[in-house]
Amino acid sequence: MLYVMIIPGILYYIIFKYVPLFGSVIAFQDYQIFKGILASPWVGLENFKYIFSYQDFYQVLRNTVLIAFYQLIFGFPAPIILALLFNEIRLMFFKRTIQSLFYLPHFLSWVVVGGIVFELLASQGIVNAIRGLFGADPILFMQEEGYFRTIVVVSGIWKGVGWGTIIYLAAITAINPSLYEAAVIDGANRWKQIRYITLPMLYPTILVLFLLNIGNFLELGFDQIFNLLTPMTYSVGDIIETYVYRAGVLQGQFSVTTAIGLFQSIVGFMLLWIFNRLARKSEQGLW
Repeated sequence: MLYVMIIPGILYYIIFKYVPLFGSVIAFQDYQIFKGILASPWVGLENFKYIFSYQDFYQVLRNTVLIAFYQLIFGFPAPIILALLFNEIRLMFFKRTIQSLFYLPHFLSWVVVGGIVFELLASQGIVNAIRGLFGADPILFMQEEGYFRTIVVVSGIWKGVGWGTIIYLAAITAINPSLYEAAVIDGANRWKQIRYITLPMLYPTILVLFLLNIGNFLELGFDQIFNLLTPMTYSVGDIIETYVYRAGVLQGQFSVTTAIGLFQSIVGFMLLWIFNRLARKSEQGLW
């Protein structure tokens, strides 16, 4: 019966994950939609040569890497820190209420979140209104290149940090309470309990989630950037997904955009393999 229960999951991955892999051959073709995959002419590595010789591709790649790096540095630790803070709350009603408030943004679409961000940071928005109370001039945050990446990272943390704590809180509840009791007897305060018990016990969970994140390093997500991007911030906010949308969907360059997607997958696999090898030195890892 257990094997029967996992059949829907297996079928999902076969149909929607493995079967589409065969479409990667488009990256090596001059794909023409009316001829299809079987009849479109082969061009070898010409599409890859084109994207690496395309001047704007390096700017798009640079934007993608920088935003991904900022999200990894600031966004990945955020759920861990929040989960540790939740774990220190002793009043259950207050704890559950705060958790629910932090979970709520996860269920909002990026269209809604993007609208909220634009309203908050508009010239007549709340942020500029507060600045005006101190005599500061309004700033067009969404049109300024210097603020865009910060806005992307902060809005991503706000939307996902609460949902990201669920796995860490589950791991914390699995820690043997006798460890904390023994630490209290030895005179350990709350900070030392977190440092010497909670964090070490969370290490396997943190490492696995880090490896899963690093595998998607260049896949930032189209929805967030597309809903926050403005023509004035293209130079710092145009990423691979938004470029693929313009070139693939709007301009019909299916072969080129498939080559870019294959390049993303190869980079992600290489990063995952490298960091997994490093993790294996501490007897942890995905495989």
